[in-house]
Amino acid sequence: MHHDVLIVGGGPAGLSAALILARARRRVLVCDAGKQRNRRSSRIGGYLTRDGANPAEFLQIARDELRSYERVELRGNTEVVNAARCESGFQLGSAKGEAFVGRKLLVATGVTDALPPIPGIDAFYGHSVWHCPYCDGYEQRDRRVGVYGRSNVALGLALELTGWTSELVLVSDGPCELRPVERRRLARSNIALREEPIARLEGRAGDLEHIVFTSGETLSVDALFFRSDGKANVEIVRQLGVTGGKAKAVRTGRYGKTGVPGVFVAGDASRHVQFAIVAAGEGAAAAFAINNELLKEDLAGFSQQASAVSTGNAHRGSKPVHPK
Repeated sequence: MHHDVLIVGGGPAGLSAALILARARRRVLVCDAGKQRNRRSSRIGGYLTRDGANPAEFLQIARDELRSYERVELRGNTEVVNAARCESGFQLGSAKGEAFVGRKLLVATGVTDALPPIPGIDAFYGHSVWHCPYCDGYEQRDRRVGVYGRSNVALGLALELTGWTSELVLVSDGPCELRPVERRRLARSNIALREEPIARLEGRAGDLEHIVFTSGETLSVDALFFRSDGKANVEIVRQLGVTGGKAKAVRTGRYGKTGVPGVFVAGDASRHVQFAIVAAGEGAAAAFAINNELLKEDLAGFSQQASAVSTGNAHRGSKPVHPK
C-alpha cells in the first residue's frame, strides 16, 4: 500500500504528527520500534493536562485515539533499518524484511541515552537516576541529590539543580577536571565535591540510597542526575543524504524540514529543548508543513490533469486541416 506519509517513531512527536495528518485525511503509516526515550520512567513531567502521567499509559491513550481514524496504520515492534528514494517518494525497509512506500517521510526516532559507567546504575535509571532536571527535578526538591560528572558540563548541571535543592554534591568518579575558578564557584554555591572513584550504587526497589566509593565509604543520596551524551537516532535520514548539524542531532529548518526535499525530522533528534510536550508540538508543526506540501502537489497534479483533458478535448473537437 502506498501512503501519503511514513512516520518512523511512535513517541509524542510521531503520534502527534499522525493525529494532525489523520485529521487532514491523509493516509499515514507509523512504524514504532517501542524504544521511546522515557520508557523507563514512571512519570511524564511538565506536559500540560498529562503532568505526572505514566509514559506507557500516555502512549496507550494516544494510540487509542489514532485507531479511530481509518487512514492511520500503527505498526508496533517495527524497527526501520533502511530508507531510500523511489519513484513515488520514499521506501523504508524494516528489520523483518518488510517494505513501506510513501510520498513524504517524518523521522521522530528521538535519542538513546548513554548511562554513566557505574555498576548498579541500570536498576535505578528512570526511578531515582535521571538526566533531565525539568522532567524530574521537582519531585526531588529539597532532597539529597548527587550530580555525576567531572567536567564543566557537570558543573553546569549542578548549578542548574540549585533551583530545586540546596543539598547537592558533585561526584566526579575520579580526579575532577574543573579549574580552580570553577571549583570556587562550586564552593560559593554550597555544592560539595567528592572525587573518589565510585564502586557502585545501592538502594532498594529502584530507590537510590547510597553511592559507595571504592574506599568502602558511602554517601547518602536520594537521587542522582547526570548529563546524558545521548545519541540521536538519525541513521535513516543520513542514508537519504541529510547532512549538517551536530553529531547528536539533525539541523532542521522551520517545521522540521531538512535539506532533503520531502524529509522531515521532529522531536528530540532535532532540537535542544528535549521535553515530551515540545516533541509533540514539533510533530504537529511538521505535520502541518507536510500536509501543505502534499496539498500543493495534489493541486498541481489536478491542474496538469485538467489541462491535459482540456487540450485533448480541443483536439478532438477541431476539424483536421488538409493541405491544398
